[in-house]
Amino acid sequence: MAAAVRHIVRRRLSTAATTTPVPTPGSVLNPSSPSTPLTSREKTRLAISLLKSSPPPPPNQILSICRAAALTPETHIDRIALSLAASKLSSAPDTLRDLASTVLTPRHAPHAIVLFGQANLLPDAISTFQSSPSTRSLNALIFACIVSGNHTEAARVFQTFPDAHGVKPNTETFNAIIKSFAESGTIRSFYSVFDEMCKKGLKPNATTFTTALAGFYKEERFDDVGKVLELMKKNGYGESLPVYNVRVQSLCKLGRSGEARALVDEMVKKGTKPSWVTYNHLIYGFCKEGDLEEAKRLYKEMGRKGLVGDNNFYFMFIHYLCKGDDFDTALGLYNEIAAKNWVPCFSLMKMLVNGLAGSSRTDEAKGIIEKMKEKFPDKTEGWKEVEEALPH
Repeated sequence: MAAAVRHIVRRRLSTAATTTPVPTPGSVLNPSSPSTPLTSREKTRLAISLLKSSPPPPPNQILSICRAAALTPETHIDRIALSLAASKLSSAPDTLRDLASTVLTPRHAPHAIVLFGQANLLPDAISTFQSSPSTRSLNALIFACIVSGNHTEAARVFQTFPDAHGVKPNTETFNAIIKSFAESGTIRSFYSVFDEMCKKGLKPNATTFTTALAGFYKEERFDDVGKVLELMKKNGYGESLPVYNVRVQSLCKLGRSGEARALVDEMVKKGTKPSWVTYNHLIYGFCKEGDLEEAKRLYKEMGRKGLVGDNNFYFMFIHYLCKGDDFDTALGLYNEIAAKNWVPCFSLMKMLVNGLAGSSRTDEAKGIIEKMKEKFPDKTEGWKEVEEALPH
């Protein structure tokens, strides 16, 4: 890894005399007001917005955006921006290698490995691991294999790399390979890996069991779900809220939201209170199954308990309400979250606006359009087109 960094640095220094001046962060991230001072978080938010723009920026511009924002894997929001950049650069490996060089220090090697995995550049991920082998880098490499969809490679890394590179696996390593099993339809391998884990003196944690549960549900191996629950008890873990949430989510994904609802009732009887996440899974499940009435009933129940979801929960619910032509309820939800400054994406707001207009509520539709124009001046032209297409 150090050699890779030196190579990149030498290449940059050799061309430094002929390169054009580096633009200031403000001119790249905020061209309308380049002299306005920006906090680190503001830079990252602007970078994310630019990276999400359509059409996406060209590779060199993505690199300039990331450099201007001075992204570092030290913070969660910066990691989001780096991941987004990596996904955009999957077809430009050299540019991604340049990007990785900005975080490619021994301390940041795991993050660089994951970035390469997200761009489906596993040879680069492996090379980075080999330059700086550690338990954290091993775990990152298995995760990189998972995000690139190469579960065969994940198994090979898990089986051969610890001994080959003198790295000791930890509980997270085993959890990572169990996740690979869960996602690849090979969760039956859980038991042998679990036994190996215990033989090495590693203690399983809640993630070990919840990952296995999700995998067995996905393959509809319901007998094994019971076996994992028994294993949990033997290892001192009860059915906590996170465990129930995974079970509820898994049932809803299978289109068995009624069973998930019954499980929540059982959970409450046993003294565990549902969280907004529990309701998020249930409401999503019933929406997906087309039962908007039950979803709305659950939302009211959620409100009575004083539970509030995050912005993605509301965006999801509004989407399904619009899809089901329930624009009244969708508008009510939008009004609730507008007070929090949460605004769904353009396409979802357009669906709501068109739905209201189609329900003879053109004035309300136009009112929303005006608010959107004020809030997002860069989308003004798009909203003008939507407004012109509304019935008069």
